[in-house]
Amino acid sequence: MQLHDVMDILEVTSTTLSGSSFDNMNLSGTSFNDTNLSGTSFRQINFAGATFTDSNMSGWSIDDVNLSGLRLRNANLAGAEFTDCRMIGAKIDGIPVQDLLDAYKAARNG
Repeated sequence: MQLHDVMDILEVTSTTLSGSSFDNMNLSGTSFNDTNLSGTSFRQINFAGATFTDSNMSGWSIDDVNLSGLRLRNANLAGAEFTDCRMIGAKIDGIPVQDLLDAYKAARNG
C-alpha cells in the first residue's frame, strides 16, 4: 500500500503494518488502535498529537521524528530506538523525559 499526498487524519484500527517503512510524512493527530507496528521504520515523520493505544511498537527505528504531544497507552516499545527526535513536553509515567535524561546524565557523571 502506498499513500501519496493524503491530507485527512488517519484512524488505524486492528491492523498489522509490521516491517513497514514510513518516510517524510505528516501523521499528526493520527490514531493507532490495536495495531502491530513491530519492526517498523519511521524517518522524518510528524507524529505531533498522534495516539497509539494497545499497539506493538517493538523494534521501532525512529529517525528525525516529531513526537510532541504523542500519547502512548499500553504500548510495547521493547527494543525501540529513538534518534534525533523532538520530545518536548514528553512524559513517561507522568515524569518529564527531560527530567529523566538529566537524572541519568547526573548519575552517570556522578
